Amino acid sequence: MISQLIIGASATLEGLRLIHRPGLRRYVYIPFTINLVFFGLFVWLGVTYFGDLMNSFLPQESWFAWLHWLLWPLFAIAIGLVFFFCFSIIANLIGAPFNSLLAKAVEQQLTHRLDNELATPWQGLAKEGFRTIKSEINKMGYFISRAIPLLILFLIPGINIIAPFLWFAFNSWMLALEYLDYPMGNHGIFFTAQRDRLRQFRGLGLGFGASVVLMNSIPLINFLAMPTAVASATLLWVKYLAFASNRN
Repeated sequence: MISQLIIGASATLEGLRLIHRPGLRRYVYIPFTINLVFFGLFVWLGVTYFGDLMNSFLPQESWFAWLHWLLWPLFAIAIGLVFFFCFSIIANLIGAPFNSLLAKAVEQQLTHRLDNELATPWQGLAKEGFRTIKSEINKMGYFISRAIPLLILFLIPGINIIAPFLWFAFNSWMLALEYLDYPMGNHGIFFTAQRDRLRQFRGLGLGFGASVVLMNSIPLINFLAMPTAVASATLLWVKYLAFASNRN
């Protein structure tokens, strides 16, 4: 288990090197540039309208003025979280079709083979987009059905001490499923079978997912977290998961 955790976590470093190889950069920098434009637009909107938005939420009566010092930071944090959540959704939707193509290109470089199963031209980008967006919806249902009970643990005295650790482990597991979907989906292995396959390598998945969580938490570096995670997941697929059998 410990060795699997280490292998899973170290795969992220290898993935970061992989995405800068010739032949792979275009799958990284095109969605990166689009996301950067959207991020700049979000920042501009935030700077321009943030003050007016805050004033519209806060009470304007003079005898409520003292509450501004208390409520302003709370509303600012809440709006910031909404901003981050919305941007993350847009970034994932933009990157999803490119991620499937990136996973195929990485696998071709790692295995040194090109077959009909992996070869997808750029004209198939729209088709890949529909498939990956549908997969995102299925994963979201899986996430919500398990996230709600975990979030309730934060409200239970005593148990809420371990709730943050359980939440971190759950998010690590979800991110492993999220990014392993791209190389496994390219081979016709869908969500239920993906979970069955990854359960045979729980340590691998948790170590990999935890490293992606940490990478997403580092400013600027998090812009490369998505393609790095896709390349790392493909590396784990080629070296370990491709040879495992499904257990239903």
